[in-house]
Amino acid sequence: MSIRILLTATALGIALGSSALVPVAAETLRVMTGARTSALLVPMNRAVVVESDVPFAELSIANPGIADISTLSETSIYVLGKAPGRTTLTLLSADGKLIANVDVQVTPDVAEFKERLRQILPGENIEVRTANDGIVLSGTVSSTVKLDRALDLANRYAPDRVSNLMSVGGTQQVMLKVRFAEMQRSVAKNLGASLGVRSNSGSVGGQIGTGSFKTQAAINNVFNNGNFPTSNNSSGNLGLGFTAGSLEFAVLIEALESKGVVRTLAEPNLTALSGQEAKFLAGGEYPIPVAGGDNGITIEYKPFGVELNFTPVVVDGDIINLTMNAAVSSIDNTITLESGGFTINAFRRRETSTTVEMRDGESFAVAGLLQDDFRNLNDQVPWLGDVPVLGALFRSAEYQRAQSELVIIVSAHLVTPTRGEALALPTDRVRLPTEKELFLFGKVQGRQATGAAGEVARQDFGSPYGYVME
Repeated sequence: MSIRILLTATALGIALGSSALVPVAAETLRVMTGARTSALLVPMNRAVVVESDVPFAELSIANPGIADISTLSETSIYVLGKAPGRTTLTLLSADGKLIANVDVQVTPDVAEFKERLRQILPGENIEVRTANDGIVLSGTVSSTVKLDRALDLANRYAPDRVSNLMSVGGTQQVMLKVRFAEMQRSVAKNLGASLGVRSNSGSVGGQIGTGSFKTQAAINNVFNNGNFPTSNNSSGNLGLGFTAGSLEFAVLIEALESKGVVRTLAEPNLTALSGQEAKFLAGGEYPIPVAGGDNGITIEYKPFGVELNFTPVVVDGDIINLTMNAAVSSIDNTITLESGGFTINAFRRRETSTTVEMRDGESFAVAGLLQDDFRNLNDQVPWLGDVPVLGALFRSAEYQRAQSELVIIVSAHLVTPTRGEALALPTDRVRLPTEKELFLFGKVQGRQATGAAGEVARQDFGSPYGYVME
């Protein structure tokens, strides 16, 4: 039994050894004496057999690191590609004469690469060629994702030796439509009073005040002139003066309520090529003095308004990867800074920076900010302000509330160019009036244009639109 196992193992070893030595499906190049020999192309890690029409006595390879050679017979040579590159195979006869010099070029194994490329990216029109010791890719792919996959696979076979001549088909221009909508509402209510008493002789007996009129001048203004007092905000003020016996009384009452609503809306549209950055600014630049050299002052400009920077990348088909920076800023006149004889205002700025992915025509609300500021102050004269009813004359109440809401909505569209006559301009809606229309009928514009632009010009903008704050 053991002899049988030994014979089986011996036969198996001989079979494996012979299979390792015999080249399988090797290509053959024939060398003819006196004829021009073409270059020998050897795929890396594959073999090619070179046959000579005359027996050779000596052979050599210029760079054994690129290709390895072995003798199969006196007319056959086994060439194995080891590394990408070019070298020379030399054959000599028995009398030392040169039979042939064969240029050996070892290239990456593109046959296996092509097969893997068809499996990973079926249906893509990619052409594969070899150049020197690298791989050249050409053709058209449907998306940048598939282009990156093809390049990554090629780098597996020829690291850092891949030439990309491929182009991306389909629409590669993105139009970004951004809607900035902001609403601000503020409510302020103030109630304050001051009371002054003096004798008929004109000497001041005393004064108690809250709110904006705590100064002696405000009371004397009512005593002497009977006028309303002056303050930073004289709206909602009332001054009363009366006499009781030998005493004169002056009462100042401040009751003010203010409301305000601000609406800001911008809709910038911007188009950019896939992978390229686009910028947009609708607003202005504010000059800011900056200390320079030699104790001088230089002026720098800070942009404000609606700002938009975005970089679109068409990932695959109609999928768009979007990196965006958006900001809404304005000058804040309530905060100022005195510096070097200049008065500088502060800025109010709301900014967002994000990366989103969406399909053609889809929208994202990329930012939303709801801010509610509330302040309630109560200033009163001790004890007197706690008296029912009459205590209101010795109290000052201030109520302020400010609400703001900012929403940024982004829509992305794949676009292609169109003919110029298909586009309408805002100036298409207006025509200069003739002298007859201007002087006889008082018209500042002529007859409205026809078509789509004229239809927009005829729309009635007198009806409610935009946001409604309750």
